[in-house]
Amino acid sequence: MGTALVYHEDMTAARLLWDDPECEIECPERLTTALERLQQHGLEQRCLRLVAREASEAELGLVHSPEYVALLRGTQALGTRELQALSKQYDAVYLHPSTFHCARLAAGAALQLVDAVLMGAVRNGLALVSQRATANGFCVFNNVAIAAKHAQQKHGLHRILIVDWDIHHGQGIQYIFEDDPSVLYFSWHRYEHGHFWPCLRESDADAVGRGRGLGFTVNLPWNQVGMGNADYVAAFLHVLLPLAFEFDPELVLVSAGFDSAIGDPEGQMLATPECFAHLTQLLQVLAGGRVCAVLEGGYHLESLSQSVCMMVRALLGDPALPLSGPMEPHGSALESLQCVRAAQAPHWVSLQQQGAAPVLSSGTRCPEGRPSPLPPGEPEFKAVVTQAAAALSSLLDQLRLHPTPPVRVAVALTAPVTGLALPPGVLCEEGSLPQEEMQAWARPHEALAQDEALIALGKVLYLLDRILDGQVSSGTAATPVPAAAATLDVAVRYGLSHGAQRLLCVAVGKLDRPPDLTDDGRNLWLNIGGKEATAPSMFHVSVPLPVTTGGFLSCVLALVLPLAYSFQPDLVLVALGPGHGLRDPQAALLAALLRGLAGGRVFTLVDEESTPQLATVLARVLNGEAPPSLGPFSMAAPEDTQALMYLRGRLEPRWKMLQVAGEAAGPGSG
Repeated sequence: MGTALVYHEDMTAARLLWDDPECEIECPERLTTALERLQQHGLEQRCLRLVAREASEAELGLVHSPEYVALLRGTQALGTRELQALSKQYDAVYLHPSTFHCARLAAGAALQLVDAVLMGAVRNGLALVSQRATANGFCVFNNVAIAAKHAQQKHGLHRILIVDWDIHHGQGIQYIFEDDPSVLYFSWHRYEHGHFWPCLRESDADAVGRGRGLGFTVNLPWNQVGMGNADYVAAFLHVLLPLAFEFDPELVLVSAGFDSAIGDPEGQMLATPECFAHLTQLLQVLAGGRVCAVLEGGYHLESLSQSVCMMVRALLGDPALPLSGPMEPHGSALESLQCVRAAQAPHWVSLQQQGAAPVLSSGTRCPEGRPSPLPPGEPEFKAVVTQAAAALSSLLDQLRLHPTPPVRVAVALTAPVTGLALPPGVLCEEGSLPQEEMQAWARPHEALAQDEALIALGKVLYLLDRILDGQVSSGTAATPVPAAAATLDVAVRYGLSHGAQRLLCVAVGKLDRPPDLTDDGRNLWLNIGGKEATAPSMFHVSVPLPVTTGGFLSCVLALVLPLAYSFQPDLVLVALGPGHGLRDPQAALLAALLRGLAGGRVFTLVDEESTPQLATVLARVLNGEAPPSLGPFSMAAPEDTQALMYLRGRLEPRWKMLQVAGEAAGPGSG
């Protein structure tokens, strides 16, 4: 199973036949530049290429009226003057003789992708399409909505998640599914207190669906331009993912509009292309990894093409590049997040257990007498474009400096495991550190004096060295139970002394932080399920092991990941020690979510008493596969919720990604 790329050259046929400043940004180069960039990076060659087919009129009729389809069909026979006259009857619409054909190809590409994924031919994919009829965000046909209806009717799906990160509100999708509890629709969009197109009251945070669909429409309005990587990741961690895990989708559809990327004249936002790799990886832990993305907006050609490449790299399972810039959400973003959480809390247990506030009656509308923030003027936007050029240049430098390692995942075991089936492409590492060096690292620890423990340590440090020098992306290793804590201590010190500048250690079970480990800000130690820290600090955090699915998800999404993204490590160690108590799916999800950090440099240590298949499960998720399902959602225990809320309150001043409310924003964050 791999990644599909669905495309058709005919979709580059439509060009402006008359001057129309509002529509000139929709040009064939959007597609051709993105495809060329995919080819330059060798990404297209790694995908299963599917030639798009036309959607039938019956398929278009899943969401569109026969009259609308007939109107578009009739444009094929019109001359230039007639097309121009018809276009002027609508808002920023441009029609071309090939519009109907291209639009059917775009819708058909989305349907082909859904069929390929749901029939098991591929794991995920991108439909690279272009047929937008307006600079303001209307598509000729609503490709994602058609794909969702198709998945329901042809494949019998009961739970579909639609993630719309295009910069415009997808009101068409909202209207179609607002009373349908089988579709969870999430959209972030420029809103500016109702002053940005489409200027609809129902684009605000308190529009949550109607009837049986209450809570299944999730609107996150951005009331200022300039939102960046921290804001987008915070939106996923604090709003989208908690709801998505509770919803448990069978398929994820992405309205992949890159007008929300840096430099775009429509969006005027600051998220850099690698951010979309992180967002994609976060979505891939859902629905067994069945993610179908459909290209929508994106009008800064370099930013668009780089963002497409970053997304396809993530779909293929490649490590995401580290995020650039400080991970501190804007105050305006935090206000919007709090409004959404408050509006959705009555409908979702996952938000209720995190202490979301009651519904806010005012939504995010502009208070009386307060002017709406205006988008940047020409000088300000030129500065944004300059910043975009610098960010994209930095991204190219990162790609040159941090190429994908030749080995994506390696596994080091102390002894052969009967029936262990490693995924294709995963290396079984047999190397070890030289004897003298290994003994020098082991000398301070009595638990490492035994031959078995010493052999295991040599393999662990050898594999860790291969990760640090860029030969291996990530890895997993087994350690004897009595030596688990000592092995982790040595691994942390080895990593910090061999190139890691910021090391995140997530220790689950009886793996306490050594008291003599230097607290210099280079190591963030997070202990889940161990004894409470005797001297807790901002770099030493202890949390009880949650016993329910909901508690575990809250711990990971509301604490572990925000801490990790705030810290921005360049190496992650995940250690499952004695009494870790995690089921295989929980351990796999933890590793899969942390895989987005540190450029994919994640090393998992497992004690030998864990289930024999755990090493295989971890290797699979580190290799880019989706983790197994956690099973039915269950609410967190009250004591787990209280412990989590206490920790968040104590840690928020230092780790800004923990913030979810506007009033928690520190100086300079807005």
